[in-house]
Amino acid sequence: MDEKMTRSHSYSTSTSRGASPYYGESSSHKDSFPQRLIDSFKRDPTSYAISKGTITADGKLFDVESAAQNTAESPLARRLKGRHLQMIAIGGSIGTGLFVGTGSALAAGGPASLIIAYGIIGIMMYCTVQALGEMAVLFPVAGSFSAYSTRFLDPAWGFAMGWNYAFQWLVVLPLEIVAASLTIEFWNHGRINSNAWVAIFLFLVVVINLFGVKGYGEAEFVFSIVKVTAIIGFIILGIILNIGGGPDGTYIGNRYWRDPGGLHNGFKGVCSVFVTAAFAFAGTELVGLAAAETANPRKSLPTAVKQVFWRITLFYIVSLVLVGLLVPYNDPRLLHGKSSADASASPFVIAIQNAGIEGLPSVMNVVIMIAVLSVGNSAVFGSSRTLAALAEQGQAPRFLAYIDRKGRPIVSIGIAVALGLLAFLAGTNKQENAFDWMIAISGLSSIFTWGSICLAHIRFRKGWQVQGHSLDELAFHSQPGTLGSWLGFIINVLILIAQFWVGIAPVGYESMSSSDLAREFFQLYLAVPIVLLFYIPYKLIYRTPFVRSHSMDLHTGIRELNLAELIQEERREMAAWPRWKKVYKFFC
Repeated sequence: MDEKMTRSHSYSTSTSRGASPYYGESSSHKDSFPQRLIDSFKRDPTSYAISKGTITADGKLFDVESAAQNTAESPLARRLKGRHLQMIAIGGSIGTGLFVGTGSALAAGGPASLIIAYGIIGIMMYCTVQALGEMAVLFPVAGSFSAYSTRFLDPAWGFAMGWNYAFQWLVVLPLEIVAASLTIEFWNHGRINSNAWVAIFLFLVVVINLFGVKGYGEAEFVFSIVKVTAIIGFIILGIILNIGGGPDGTYIGNRYWRDPGGLHNGFKGVCSVFVTAAFAFAGTELVGLAAAETANPRKSLPTAVKQVFWRITLFYIVSLVLVGLLVPYNDPRLLHGKSSADASASPFVIAIQNAGIEGLPSVMNVVIMIAVLSVGNSAVFGSSRTLAALAEQGQAPRFLAYIDRKGRPIVSIGIAVALGLLAFLAGTNKQENAFDWMIAISGLSSIFTWGSICLAHIRFRKGWQVQGHSLDELAFHSQPGTLGSWLGFIINVLILIAQFWVGIAPVGYESMSSSDLAREFFQLYLAVPIVLLFYIPYKLIYRTPFVRSHSMDLHTGIRELNLAELIQEERREMAAWPRWKKVYKFFC
């Protein structure tokens, strides 16, 4: 490998984050627990060196090199292990998008539209996460994909993508807390005000995140096991119910594909499902964001990235095929409830209710409640880490880069939790409007994030080649390669075009007023003007250049100093594996 690739970095890899007394241990064993707790919130001493801005002396030009250095040296704690990453990859983002949102999607497009839209998004996600995995294994830096956009595309675009992603998760937190409180209505029926449940759920999310990245990882490990077990159980139950093994013994087969049918509202019905599908898959990229806080991303991340394919195939596609077989798209309960967050509109719950199985709908609602809490937990993690990384690059207020001695971006976590208070709108008559606009902000945000990841990977590969490197020097490289990244990028662009069409001419637009049409458009397309409002002014003010292949920084942030030797050693070990193990490791 090029000598530059193995040059010494300004931080030592031999000292893992968490081994220092500043990461959860008192420098004095005589200190009491309250004192140690108070001290843990003090600023990490190493963060002083990197909290400086990255705007040059004239105040106009962006310093890409300093930004890369700051994200590489972020004092975030590196405590996530392989099992945490794998469960985050397998079930970390499964929430209302799959369990509840598929109800309105099924009603809008029918079961065929559901499979087509989720299938296309699934193919794109496979390509995207593979591309992200390649970059994150080599550069496990704070901010991950937004930092890659700054480093490999354009600092202004990285700024826009960072804030786009932060806003997405900042609104998802209250969104999921509201959804969890609505899930309680399955049993509560209005006896206790929704805001009481909001307070409880928000408190749980705050407590989990105060335990730092290890708390987030352990919580997601447990939550994901519950969600994965529930989906596998539903798949087995769905097959049994479909072939006539339910209490009434009625064979269903493809009855609902014939009447009322497989497609609803034609091609426009398919297009209308894309936003719901994107919302359901949002969070899949968190496995890349977590790389900066992983003890050994070179070992853990490739396995976690490969797990995403199986999650898409098994948990999304197979379960949605069964949902489409068990629930007709014209079932009125699919659009029932105060909003699309109401778990009573979940096709998973409706399928079990149709079978007449007592008790199981309540079990499924418990799973949905756990799922939405899991995504709320991920929302705090995703938004806080992104805000802190933006601040470290000089693209957000400096105080957001405050990282305490436990490796927590505590100020950014506080901002996320403060915006989580919007969830108390659940107890007001503005609940439905608030929920709809939160979805509008977060809906297409993921499309921009995923498209940027694919484009950043394409540019990274070009720079890697131009600067004289080969794929053999990469510890992990994307299985579909740059062709997969081009496919992912094109699919994201096509989805944006399809959503523009659906936005200006939604299903049933002939009978809608002009004000309703405008509302429908902005609820579908609000993320686009938000991204442009961040990108264009920043581009004009700081005159950021598009990053050229020959000038890309391909060195800063590589954690292992002897990466070339480690890769060669691992490949010698792999050559000695039996064939079955090679096949298994390729897929898993």
